Amino acid sequence: MKITFEKALDIFNYPFFKLLRTAHGVHVKNFDEQSVQISDILSVKTGGCFEDCAYCAQSIKNGTKIPKQPLLDLETVLDAAHRAKKLGASRFCMSASGRCISSEAEFEKICEMVRFVKALGLETCATLGFLTEIQAVKLKKSGLDYYNHNVDTSPEFYPNIVSTRTIDDRIKTIEIVQKAGINICSGGIVGMGETNEDRIKMLILLANLKTPPRCVPINKLVKIPGTRVDDSNSIDDFDFVRMIALARILMPKSYVKIAAGRNTLFESTQALCMFAGANALFSSEKLLTVDNVKPGADKILFDKLNLHIENPRLDSCCI
Repeated sequence: MKITFEKALDIFNYPFFKLLRTAHGVHVKNFDEQSVQISDILSVKTGGCFEDCAYCAQSIKNGTKIPKQPLLDLETVLDAAHRAKKLGASRFCMSASGRCISSEAEFEKICEMVRFVKALGLETCATLGFLTEIQAVKLKKSGLDYYNHNVDTSPEFYPNIVSTRTIDDRIKTIEIVQKAGINICSGGIVGMGETNEDRIKMLILLANLKTPPRCVPINKLVKIPGTRVDDSNSIDDFDFVRMIALARILMPKSYVKIAAGRNTLFESTQALCMFAGANALFSSEKLLTVDNVKPGADKILFDKLNLHIENPRLDSCCI
C-alpha cells in the first residue's frame, strides 16, 4: 500500500512521546534494540566534480577549493579497511567524486577494491554516482553488498539544491542497482533550507519505492564555507528525532542511519534517535571531507546506552 503525504504528516505530528513509543515499538519488532551497525567510509577519489550540488565541498562550482585527489591505490584502501574493522566497523564504504566513473580502467580498479575489502570479512559499500546496468552487474559480481545513492531531499525542493541532474536520474540508478541484486543505501540531507513537509516527502519517496532502501541515512547538513547552503537554518533537534522516528515507522525493516552531522548532536539527542529506531552509524573520525565523531566517543556512548556493535552477516569469502 502506497504511503500518502497526509498519513505521513499525521504520524510526524504525533505528540512527541507517542511518536517515540510508536517508532520504538516498530523497531523492536524488526531489530535487536540493543544492537547498532557501524560503518566507515573512505573517499577513494576526491574533488574536481562538475556537478553543482549546493551542499558539497567537492564541486568545482562551489567556492570550497578542496584539493583534487586521484583514485587511491589498493594498498591505501585496504589499510583503511583494516583499521575500520579493528575499530568495530562491519561495513566499509568507498566513495568516488564525480557524476559517474567514466574510465573503464578506474572502474576495474574499484571492482578490485571491492573484492579485496569483501575478503577481509567486511560488508562492502560504494558510492560512485550514476551507473550503467553493465557496471552494476560487475559490482555485484565483485562482491558489492550496498550501493549508496541518496535522493537528497523532496522532488519539489530538489531543483533548489542541484541543477545538473534530476531526482528522476537518481531513482533510475537506484532501480538499476536493485535489479542487479545489490542492496540500496539511500536517504537525504536535512537543514538545507527545506521545510518539514519536504523532509516528509523525501521519506515517502523512499518508502514507496518498489523495494525500499535496506539502509536509510539521515544526514544533518554540515555547513561548509563556500557552499551555497552554508547560511541555512539548522534543523531543530526535535524535528531531527521526528525524522528518524518517521523513517523507522515508514520503513520498518530498513536500517536507519544517523550519518553526517552527528558530531553536532548532543549524546541525549542521539539516544532519543536510537530509541526512535536509529540503528546504524558512521563511526569514523572523518566523513569524506568533513569531521565526524572524536576517537573513543562512540564507545563511551554505547556503554552509557548498553549497546553492542552488530557483527556483519556475510557468507564466507575468499580471493
